[in-house]
Amino acid sequence: MQDGADEHIGTRVRIARNAAGMTQAELAGFLGRTESWVQNVEAGRFALDRYSLITAIAEVTDVDVVWLLGQPYRLRRAAGAMAHSYVPAVRAGLRRAGLILSGHPGLLPQAQASDTRSLADRAAKANMARQAADLPRVAALLPPLVEDLNTELLVAQGPAREAALRLLADTARTARMCLNQLGYPDLAWVAAEVAAGAATKLGDPVVKAAVAWDRCGALLHQASLPEAVVVADAALRDLEPLASAGEPAGEVLSLRGALMLRAAVAEARQYRADAAWGRIDEALTDADRLGPEWHDIKRQTVFGRGTVAVHAAEVGVEVQAPDRGLNRVPDARIGQIPSRERRVHYAIDQARALRAMGRAPAAVTTLRAAAQEAPYYVYADPMARALVSELVRQGVPSQASALSSLVKHMELVR
Repeated sequence: MQDGADEHIGTRVRIARNAAGMTQAELAGFLGRTESWVQNVEAGRFALDRYSLITAIAEVTDVDVVWLLGQPYRLRRAAGAMAHSYVPAVRAGLRRAGLILSGHPGLLPQAQASDTRSLADRAAKANMARQAADLPRVAALLPPLVEDLNTELLVAQGPAREAALRLLADTARTARMCLNQLGYPDLAWVAAEVAAGAATKLGDPVVKAAVAWDRCGALLHQASLPEAVVVADAALRDLEPLASAGEPAGEVLSLRGALMLRAAVAEARQYRADAAWGRIDEALTDADRLGPEWHDIKRQTVFGRGTVAVHAAEVGVEVQAPDRGLNRVPDARIGQIPSRERRVHYAIDQARALRAMGRAPAAVTTLRAAAQEAPYYVYADPMARALVSELVRQGVPSQASALSSLVKHMELVR
């Protein structure tokens, strides 16, 4: 029996529609679709493979988009269960970090003090695991690192405490990404707010901009699209004095471009195609100023020309212009992006675009190759799962074996 993302979400669409007191015809009217389309979605015959559609349904029926998606997916294969097992400890560490940053009295260290260099090395390892799309590894590294940073904030003074604040902001941002991908958006928002609290105490505009980029990421996962645009634009305004300098620092241009990309995705998921493409073009201008070799690993955005292409592919799928998305950034050199996470994210959206363009066999091979590079990242991605369900419904005889493998590892059958 198929128990795929499309069937699960179809059941939830029906529940949400009924709870909202709407008929299938009424929901179809709000979405600009036919009543038969809604019937097919609810019956599990059609997959929902675009965030823009899923977000629209959640908004119309007044339900949480994460509930609609059925996250988190507790996959037993590819170390999935192990990744989820660390989430309670991450939650506890982030909760304590929030209390410490707020100046709550009476808190005592719960770990031995560590030297700053050791903490910096561990934070860098967590970021490297994040860029490698190794979610189980990130989840395993986070709990002791967050708690050791909490201890440092409680006992350190002066420059050592400032260093701890910077490392906590960086680590909380790593946690935000991991938690979003694992399917815990509320906890990811807590991580983003811990990073924001540390950045506020530092007062560094570059750190604040980097944290705003993560806030946008958390908002996108929760389908808070207007808020994501507002946060991005506020951060862009704060960066503008630095970006307008005679010779702006590379990290400033990089963060400006990265924030433009966040806003582009938010615009696309609201069907605002012109605004989305305009943001992509502005980001590409900054990427070209920085040069073809620029990729901002330090600030975690990995911004560069290739990353603009990654987001252009997603925008193209969401606004139903997949070919335009794949070709928006010529000579992007995706394979040279020094982040497996970004490369795999592109592959997922490339596969979605190929399916939309009628190239189902190429979509399967593209997604299968991505899964071999970063198994859990792909298997737990909502749009990758929806794509596989749609390809199964459609049928791809020439890629039956590869498609069957994806179904098996995504646990879309039972």
